[in-house]
Amino acid sequence: MKLLHCPMNGTRPISEFVFGGEFRDMPDPEASTDKEWAAYVHNRNGAPGLKKEWWYHGPSGTWFIAERNTLTEEVLRTYLFGQETAA
Repeated sequence: MKLLHCPMNGTRPISEFVFGGEFRDMPDPEASTDKEWAAYVHNRNGAPGLKKEWWYHGPSGTWFIAERNTLTEEVLRTYLFGQETAA
C-alpha cells in the first residue's frame, strides 16, 4: 500500500489524499507583464524530476506541500504552506 505523510495527521494511506497540482510561485499580478502572467497560468513543466506539489488530505481538510521526485515516486518531505524552512 502506498503511504503519504500528512503534516497534521502523520502517515496515512494514499487513498485519503488528492493531488492538487504543481506548486509554483505566482508572479505579482500588479507588476507582471501579460506574457509572464500567461506563462504562469498556462505553462507547466511536465518533465520528471524534483517537484513541489499541492496535496489535500480529505479526512482532515488539510492542504500541504509535498516535495517529491516524480521519476522515482520518492517523497522527500511534506509541510504546511508557509513552513518551508521549518525543521
